[in-house]
Amino acid sequence: MNSTESLNQPLLEANNLTCIREDRVLFESLNMQALPGDIIQVEGPNGSGKTSLLRILAGLSRPYEGDVLFNKTSIGKAHEDYHQNLLYLGHLPGVKGEMTAQENLEFNLSLHGMAPENAEKTLAEVNLLGFEDALASHLSAGQHRRIALAKLWQSKAPIWILDEPFTAIDKLGVKNLEAKFLQHANNGGCVILTTHQDLSFPENRVKKVTLQYRFFK
Repeated sequence: MNSTESLNQPLLEANNLTCIREDRVLFESLNMQALPGDIIQVEGPNGSGKTSLLRILAGLSRPYEGDVLFNKTSIGKAHEDYHQNLLYLGHLPGVKGEMTAQENLEFNLSLHGMAPENAEKTLAEVNLLGFEDALASHLSAGQHRRIALAKLWQSKAPIWILDEPFTAIDKLGVKNLEAKFLQHANNGGCVILTTHQDLSFPENRVKKVTLQYRFFK
């Protein structure tokens, strides 16, 4: 496969996805492709199924109908291979208060098969140097979020799925994150995210998947 063909080959495909929660259809017959270089924003009102869609794309939930494909294979059948190529960050940071910032990051990096010995350097990338030995219980919500997001600076996974990554992040942090997303996309990865914040990328640089709130099944 030449470079042009690889750029046109989806990293991830969603085919005819339907999601039902508590007898309410959140979305149905949803199709999308994530190509190398894509930044995809999933938008819609609260309760429209944005987090549910991301969890389905990440293989953490199953759709009522439809399938998600990685390399033309259902992620249910390619589970191990897919998760080696995926970085998913949920809405909650998943930080343990009884551990220090560095210990939390070392644990998270090990969990994702990354190098924990680089934790201190990685914390510097998200402006947490000087807090590496502080217990997470003594840190702010924004600092918790930056501990979780620090994994992005080590990840070699091409597919990033991020639920509200800008939550509790200051303006400088948002600017650094957007630069990281753009760098990742320009290097041939893809970013699929939800956010209530306006992205500063040019309009034609972001693809949008819009969900609507639906009242009845």
